[in-house]
Amino acid sequence: MPTETVAGNAGFVYDWCRKYAIIHDKRMFAERAFFCLGQWNVRMMRILLQKSTENKAEKMAQITEKVDVCVIGAGHAGCEAALACARMGLETVIFTVSIESIALMPCNPNIGGTSKGHLVKEVDALGGEMGKVIDRTFIQSKMLNRSKGPAVHSLRAQADKQEYSKAMRMVLENQPGLDLKQAEVVDILVEDGKVTGVQIISGAIYRCKAVILCTGTYLKARCIYGDVSIETGPNGLQASTYLSDCMKKLGVSMYRFKTGTPARIDRRSIDFSKMEEQKGDERITPFSFTTDPESVQREQISCWLTYTNEKTHEIIRNNLDRSPLFSGAIEGTGPRYCPSIEDKVVKFADKNRHQVFIEPEGEYTNEMYIGGMSSSLPEDVQYEMYRSVPGLEHAKIVRNAYAIEYDCIDARQLYPTLEFRKVEGLYSAGQFNGSSGYEEAAAQGLVAGINAAQKILGREQLILDRSQAYIGVLIDDLVTKESHEPYRMMTSRAEYRLLLRQDNADQRLTKIGYEIGLVSEERYEKLLKKEKMITSEIERVEHVNVGTSEKVQNLLIQYGSTPLNSGATIADLIRRPELHYNILAPIDENRPQIPEEVAEQVDINIKYDGYIKRQMRQVEQFKKMEKKKIPADIDYNDVKSLRIEAVQKLSAQRPVSIGQASRISGVSPADVSVLLVYLSSK
Repeated sequence: MPTETVAGNAGFVYDWCRKYAIIHDKRMFAERAFFCLGQWNVRMMRILLQKSTENKAEKMAQITEKVDVCVIGAGHAGCEAALACARMGLETVIFTVSIESIALMPCNPNIGGTSKGHLVKEVDALGGEMGKVIDRTFIQSKMLNRSKGPAVHSLRAQADKQEYSKAMRMVLENQPGLDLKQAEVVDILVEDGKVTGVQIISGAIYRCKAVILCTGTYLKARCIYGDVSIETGPNGLQASTYLSDCMKKLGVSMYRFKTGTPARIDRRSIDFSKMEEQKGDERITPFSFTTDPESVQREQISCWLTYTNEKTHEIIRNNLDRSPLFSGAIEGTGPRYCPSIEDKVVKFADKNRHQVFIEPEGEYTNEMYIGGMSSSLPEDVQYEMYRSVPGLEHAKIVRNAYAIEYDCIDARQLYPTLEFRKVEGLYSAGQFNGSSGYEEAAAQGLVAGINAAQKILGREQLILDRSQAYIGVLIDDLVTKESHEPYRMMTSRAEYRLLLRQDNADQRLTKIGYEIGLVSEERYEKLLKKEKMITSEIERVEHVNVGTSEKVQNLLIQYGSTPLNSGATIADLIRRPELHYNILAPIDENRPQIPEEVAEQVDINIKYDGYIKRQMRQVEQFKKMEKKKIPADIDYNDVKSLRIEAVQKLSAQRPVSIGQASRISGVSPADVSVLLVYLSSK
């Protein structure tokens, strides 16, 4: 068909469709036109789209708003970023494809867990919100790894998904200086390498001084199970389709990652008698240092544990050819540390069973989350697979398991402040940075929000190093180390984890939060009082002597501890593995009344004193390397004796310090030594 004829017909159909279509959405308009024209020429459809766009541009009211910060996305990263900016006095707007998806938990219904609990505690210590909200909306709480040392103790709470989202939404809606806007951002406006604003799908422009990308798993998202592939975000929410192209135009390198979620099953169809009940702690520990421990003591809802079996594994193996993960239908790279059940069966073929956790999604629903069995297998296979598990023989699936693919960035394009190297004023946080998990997202969002605000206010930006916080480890790993899979935080990633305990997060970070402006003076003064009590009590027990009285000896025997041959201090007894501060109360007659959180710190600091001092000496050496800054304009080709690979890696990533340079893959200790010699000569 000639172009002129196509254009003429296109004009006719365009005028007709205008009467029946909402032209503000060009995709909806195109779909209506396509319906009217049947299988008409594709070239005509392109003309329709162009004409629709041009007409919209001509007739649309040109709306322009001015704010300080635009946050794109209202997941866990976006919420923390927006709140931080607003609380630091900046006019902030947060965009989301759906107001109903604020702080959404599209996958597991919990906050915290191993190492992740550390992140939540640190977010709280800096003045973030996640810990406070989960304290108000949890349905079960448990301290993990109690049998191990305090370095790996991690708090984990089952959330009521709906209540958590509602509570966080209320916080955002009631925050002065923060506006919520339901709209898809389609373009980031940049002039001379600096952010100037964003444009939403309606054409409206928001001028701003900083933009924070917190798009999660929504960019060109695609949900897949079996032969079903739907271009949608998590939980059937609208995907964001335009921003990826914008990022590529800005020269940003993109990855295609994948994650997944298991089925949700109607609890009425579950036989819990065939499962092991998993109860919460008798004494509940809050996440937030501001939460009164007595206020969170409540009746809890149980979780349940069951296992897959050989029949389950046989069903999966027989249908691997129908799995998008193995057929090639899924392009993205999935998380190594949170594999699908298909992955587990293939990669751990020697195991005859895998744990399956049955977790409630909330008090408002009968939906149960089937943790440990995420999948992208077809629906019929899912039914067969789940029903082979003890207790799930009659399972009714409410929501099918699915995999989700999405666009994200190579985070090595960011400074440790989470600002893009190529675009000034553009920050990025959360799963868009190639990480996974609600907690990792919240931590990044808080730091990105703080730094965006600090930059606008003309203040020094915040960089937490690996010796200060798990947040520092997380961000340093993302912006320094090469990773081609979704990043997950683990305690093993932290070199100084005895210092970075969850119980002392307030002592490590609350002063920083106070200086930034996110922690009140009242809260900071309370911390100073707590620290004084800890120091005073440690000093006291180091000088309180107990003899070999019958009372003392009987207490020691009671707890399986060796009786004394001579006098000892209370501190000496605390250092024994089988004893702790509270156990010794009956023989410590002049003990003052102190809060439980102070008693815990006294016990840990005395018992692990030698190990703590050793790690502090290691930190001193680490700090020396971090303080050796590398000039931003250095030409690594001028550094003689530096290997070619090192020159390439250093030139690409532009580390800010010798310490960061030493952690780049492909940069050897010998390269670091050469670089140190070169810098010392300048």
